[in-house]
Amino acid sequence: MTVPPLVTLTLWGVGPGAVVPATLRMARDRRHLRRTPGLRFAKLLGTGDGRTFTVRDADPLHWGLLAVWDEPGAARAFEAGPTQRGWGRIARERLDIALRPVASRGRWSGREPFGDPRPARIEGTVAALTRARIRARSTRAFWGAVPPVSRDLQGVPGLRLAVGVGEAPVGLQGTFSLWDSTEALVDFAHRRAAHARVVARTAAEGWYAEELFARFEVLSVIGTFRGRSPLAEVGP
Repeated sequence: MTVPPLVTLTLWGVGPGAVVPATLRMARDRRHLRRTPGLRFAKLLGTGDGRTFTVRDADPLHWGLLAVWDEPGAARAFEAGPTQRGWGRIARERLDIALRPVASRGRWSGREPFGDPRPARIEGTVAALTRARIRARSTRAFWGAVPPVSRDLQGVPGLRLAVGVGEAPVGLQGTFSLWDSTEALVDFAHRRAAHARVVARTAAEGWYAEELFARFEVLSVIGTFRGRSPLAEVGP
C-alpha cells in the first residue's frame, strides 16, 4: 500500500450539555465518512486520560477523528461537509493536527492505513500513535501494567500532548502523543524503565491480537485541546 501524503487528527471538545449530541454524531458520521471522496481510512474515536485504559478513563467531553487521505485536496473539501459542519455546531474547541507518516508497523482492523514508509529522521516536532486490540485473557494483566507507564509519561521531558484514544471503552485502546523531537520520543519508548518492562511483557505474554505503532512528521497544529495549544511555550 502506498504511503498517504496526509493524515489528520481532529479532536473536538464539547460542553456537558453537548455530550448526548456528540455521542449521536459518532454514530451518524460513520455513514458520512463512507461516502467521502479521497478518504482512504478513518476512525471515529473516543478519548480518555490513559491512566488505566478502563472505562474510568473515558472523557465524554472530547472526541476525535483520525483520517487518512489520498491527497490534501480531499481533506480540504471535507471541511465543508456534514461531519465538520455538525461538529462545528456543538464543539466549543477544536484541535487539528496534520501529519505525514515516516514509520509504521502493524495493522489496524486488518489494514495498514499508513502504508509502509521508509523510516526517516525528522527535525522538529514528531507524533506517535499506538493502537492495540487486547486479547480478553490479557485484559487484567494489561490494566495492571498501564498505571506505572502513565505516571512516568506525565513527567517525560519533551512531551507536548498525550491522549488516550479508542474505538470502544474497553479492548480497543491506543495513545496519541506529540513530542518536541525524535530524541524525546525515542528516549521514552526505549529507555524509560516502566515502558520497557511493559513492551517486554507484551511480547512475552502475547497481550495483543492486533497492534500498530506509527510515527509522523508534524506538518501543522492548529487550535486547542482542554483550553491550550499543545505547542505553546512552556513557562518556567
